[in-house]
Amino acid sequence: MSVTKPARTSSSSASPAEPGAADGKKTGSWARQWVGAERRARAAAAVRRMAESAYQASLARVAVRWRRSLQFKTVLATLLLVTLASGGIGAFLSHQIAGALYEERLTQFRAEATAGLSSVKENFRTTAAVDREGTERLVSNTLSLLEGRGAETPRRYLLTPLPGQDNLYVHPLGDGITASGIPAPLSDSINAMDPDGEDVVHWSALALAHGEPGLAFGTKVTLPPDRSEYALYLIYDLSTMQQTLDDIHRILWIAGSLFLAIIGTIAWVVTKAGVGAVSAAASVSEKLAAGELQERMEVKGEDEVARLAASFNHMAATLQDQITQLAQLSRMQQGFVSDVSHELRTPLTTVRMAAEVLYDARDGFDPISKRSTELLYHQVERFQALLADLLEISRFDAGAAEPDLEAADILGIVRDVVEATEPLALNNGSEVRIVCREDRVVVDADPRRVERIVRNLVVNALEHGEGKPVEIAVAANADAVGVAVRDYGIGMSDDDAARVFDRFWRADPARARTTGGSGLGLAIAAEDARLHDGWLEAWGSPGNGACFRLTLPRRHGEGFAASPVPLSPQDTSLPAPPRALSALVRPDPEEHHD
Repeated sequence: MSVTKPARTSSSSASPAEPGAADGKKTGSWARQWVGAERRARAAAAVRRMAESAYQASLARVAVRWRRSLQFKTVLATLLLVTLASGGIGAFLSHQIAGALYEERLTQFRAEATAGLSSVKENFRTTAAVDREGTERLVSNTLSLLEGRGAETPRRYLLTPLPGQDNLYVHPLGDGITASGIPAPLSDSINAMDPDGEDVVHWSALALAHGEPGLAFGTKVTLPPDRSEYALYLIYDLSTMQQTLDDIHRILWIAGSLFLAIIGTIAWVVTKAGVGAVSAAASVSEKLAAGELQERMEVKGEDEVARLAASFNHMAATLQDQITQLAQLSRMQQGFVSDVSHELRTPLTTVRMAAEVLYDARDGFDPISKRSTELLYHQVERFQALLADLLEISRFDAGAAEPDLEAADILGIVRDVVEATEPLALNNGSEVRIVCREDRVVVDADPRRVERIVRNLVVNALEHGEGKPVEIAVAANADAVGVAVRDYGIGMSDDDAARVFDRFWRADPARARTTGGSGLGLAIAAEDARLHDGWLEAWGSPGNGACFRLTLPRRHGEGFAASPVPLSPQDTSLPAPPRALSALVRPDPEEHHD
């Protein structure tokens, strides 16, 4: 009995603020729920992002191992192939076993069901029952013989009247099975049967109440006394067969996993034997390349890997001997050049002093002696320049050259070089133009060495410019300073540009030197640029001139990505080619008027 409580009425003296307070509490509760939901959503999103990041990191690590480890690649590929093969074989075996077991049980159950249903149908046909009680007793006694008689497989029966039957003596009978669980094609086939015709048993697969697989066999029977038509089904539960198949699948999975582990272990061991030798050879090769010429591979056994290690060690020993010999010859050559250069300085100084005395007194000589004196004087000067260059090269080779760094104005150095080479420019008929957007371009550098680099480039341009203009472009960015010297003379090919910084190399050996160069100027310039951690590059085109570009870092020890001046007219990644920059020449400050 339920008791209804009366509703509580509000007192007339209640505070008018109470409804607003209740609304405020509801609003605060809703806000707290919203904030909590928002926090949970953010936390879930953060967890998802972390999971995705971890997954991507794992894939990246696997990809790196795949690219860098031959052993990992071989083992993983073997496992994948074995997995595919095992999966295919396992699926085939499972299908064959399931099919064979199903066919065997179907044949067995069909024979049992046909015999049982035929016997029941015959009993119903030949019975003497004439009332409801007799019919019910007949059905109960007969059908009880069908239930549970299957070998190793439980079975149940279902007796249900066919549609259109009235005044039934026996209502539907079945142990937990109804007519709705029978497949429609099976029930339609039984409904269409002739009850007095040949005994035919129809069958169909079905799902039992809890999803278990089963088989249903059915036929049409008639019950006395009015020959009412019923459908009689004999239903087999295939759960035991399904359990057997599940056990077989489980055994196949376990066997496949063990087989995969064994194959993976075998592949790892086998590949390690071969890849280990390759890894050892790669490690020793890297050490040899780094200068550790005494490194050798370990030789074990007499198999192919051992022969590979022995051959590799023999090759390394041969290379070590040859490199040692070359290093000794190089040191001897450098020492010889250095010693000879030092030894020649004293007699050369004496010869030059004598040549200067003769040169100063040449006006009192006869013409032949005067010409001989002039040739002697100029060749002694050239020999002295060559000796100075040889001494400088020997210092580079010995690693004794060090830059004397200070804050230097590159533009000022370029102007000084142009003034110093003005006589040569006038003699060759070439106009030298300086192109720069700035008044000062300061860089950490050794002024003496930078001046020597620029002088070599300018003299080289004047010598090969064939009287055409020479442009010197100076530019800077946040990281680097560039100086490009461009001439429009005979030019050079790509092969010449690649070898132009070699010692004593000349593009045309038959061409005479007009200024008596030593052949080491550009080689020394390249070494000076390397001391500054800079670049010295060359470009040329036959008949279109050449361009030499010097690029230095603005601050010593810091790198740079690109030069602020172009090297060739086809260089479109830089602001503009030298020809376009020539229009931006600043006038001399002394000639500028407001």
